[in-house]
Amino acid sequence: MSDDSIHNPHDKLAKATFSDIPTAVAFLQEHLAPNLTNKIEWDSLRIESGSFIDPQFTASESDLLYSARIDKTDIFLYILFEHQSTEDPWIALRLLSYMVRIWEKALRAEPARQKLSAIVPIILAQNSKPWLASNRFSDLIESPPGLASDLAPFTPDFLYRLIELCNIPFDKIFGTPMGILTLRALKAERIGELLDDIVWDEALMVQLPPFAMEMLLRYILRADIDKDQFLRKIKNITNQSIQSSAMTLEQQFRQEGRQEGRQEGRQEGRQEGRQEGRQEGRQEEQIFSKQQAVIEVLETRFEQVPEGLREFIESITDLPKLTQLLACAARCPDLEAFAAAM
Repeated sequence: MSDDSIHNPHDKLAKATFSDIPTAVAFLQEHLAPNLTNKIEWDSLRIESGSFIDPQFTASESDLLYSARIDKTDIFLYILFEHQSTEDPWIALRLLSYMVRIWEKALRAEPARQKLSAIVPIILAQNSKPWLASNRFSDLIESPPGLASDLAPFTPDFLYRLIELCNIPFDKIFGTPMGILTLRALKAERIGELLDDIVWDEALMVQLPPFAMEMLLRYILRADIDKDQFLRKIKNITNQSIQSSAMTLEQQFRQEGRQEGRQEGRQEGRQEGRQEGRQEGRQEEQIFSKQQAVIEVLETRFEQVPEGLREFIESITDLPKLTQLLACAARCPDLEAFAAAM
């Protein structure tokens, strides 16, 4: 298990989930103003490559940029997934810098363009209590007494759409099954309710593709939960396929924990341990090589691989499974069929 997978579970779950276009569409339609949602051509929505966040925040936030069309005009919809445990009063300033980077990238790609595309900035906050900061950028600017209106024309300003999970009841989270369960899990993690029935909604779980179900279970297992209670939750699942997958994953996590324990022992200086470490290193190289091979085949055949699907492939460490996926990548008719095979 890589350090990255340990330290960024929130980001990985959110980004992988909302890289799924139907899930993103359902989420955006739920949380944007009706006049805007009615005019966006949702079948034009696509994910743009790249991330725009500052390096020092990569452990606590991630982002996704979408493009869409309205009456032959391109717009951007930018989601910042914010997982910090405390509110940042300067987040509007940080968000402005990200928006500038989006515009700069667009200008580099199209130097001849005459105008910038509109950006709709959205923050999805995995918070346990409401934020106090204003969602208007100009509220960060202090004006001398009596000069606020005079200085306003010289002050940049925008609003961002703030979506706070702490303010949305579990049963009022809407969207696709993948989107609903992801947002419930993110909300539940902050308040210690990952093992509650509202997260383990089997009626929704059975509608998830296998890779999404495994992604959700991995997120739960990496959290600070009672592992015995987790096993009891698994035993109460009536769907045999989900139950079997969950049991297999739990056993894999136990084995990974034992392997990490042995690795720590080897690092204390035993020669035998160092040799085993080299063997594991070679195996990790094989796993990485196979992961990249699967992604490269998919990119060759379908040009763009969604970020969520790419990250899930990179989380798979079972070599036989990766070999099977490599063959599937070479012959599957489309990305949806590949995802279903996972």
